[in-house]
Order: sequence, then structure tokens, then C-alpha cells
Amino acid sequence: MSDNDNKPVSKKKASLTTQRRNARSYALQALYQWEIAGQPVHEIEAQFRVDNDMRDTDIKLFSQLLHGIAGAKSDLDKSYLDFLDRQVEELDPIELTVLRIGAFELAQRIEVPYRVAINESVELAKKFGATESHRYVNGVLDKLAQRVRMAEIRDQRQRKS
Repeated sequence: MSDNDNKPVSKKKASLTTQRRNARSYALQALYQWEIAGQPVHEIEAQFRVDNDMRDTDIKLFSQLLHGIAGAKSDLDKSYLDFLDRQVEELDPIELTVLRIGAFELAQRIEVPYRVAINESVELAKKFGATESHRYVNGVLDKLAQRVRMAEIRDQRQRKS
């Protein structure tokens, strides 16, 4: 038996971008379950960790999104209320959850560039939402970014000039 036979086969680690994208995807699914079923967040988190292969997932981000969004649901909904064309209760549950993720990242995760926060939410809407929901999500979050990330947006525009 050679020395190589005793070494574990290592799977290439996913990029940080992939890990974060997976965290957002799982968070969307967990938050959707929380919204629809009303199950406690800590139970949903435990269930997701058991039922899913989360090796290529930023677990810390998954947990932060799940608990942060569940805890700030009302404030998040109020933050983009002015930009909706209907009441929050009338939004598709997937659109609503994607908007909450985007709003949370824009407001609470300032280390994430605003364009990344919006683009990641748009990608979630494309993957999980209705056919044109990504356009709606993009429009609402873009307007919200103008409000909550005004300094960042202004700074970016000045750099381009």
C-alpha cells in the first residue's frame, strides 16, 4: 500500500462567492418555509443543516440571514414599502423573501457592495421566482439602495467622473 492510499481524498473547496451564493439560496428556502409554515427559525436552521449538504455553504452567512431577517421582518418590509406597487401581503412569497434578503443585505451588511446585494437578490428571483419577478425585485431594491446606500452610490459616481 502506498502512502497516497492513506490520505483522504479532498474535494476542491468552493469559492467564497459560491459559498455565499449557496448560503443565500438556502436562506431563501428556509425563510420561505418559516413564512409559510410558521415553524421556529432555530428548528428550521437545524433541519436545513441535517437535511442538506452544506459543505460548500457559508454557514455563518446562512445563519445570519435566517435569524437577522426573521428578527427584522417588520422593519425590512417598511424599508421598501414606498417602492412597491401593491401591499406587502399581496406579494408572491418568493418575491417577498427575496426582497427581505436584499433589503437586509443593503441595510445590515454594508461590507457587501450595493450592486452585489442587488445582483444576488435578482439571481435568487430568477432561480426561484416567477418569470419576471427578477425585474420587480431589481427595481425595488435599486430604489431602496438609493436611500440606504446613498453615500456609497455617490462615491462610485464621483470615481467614474
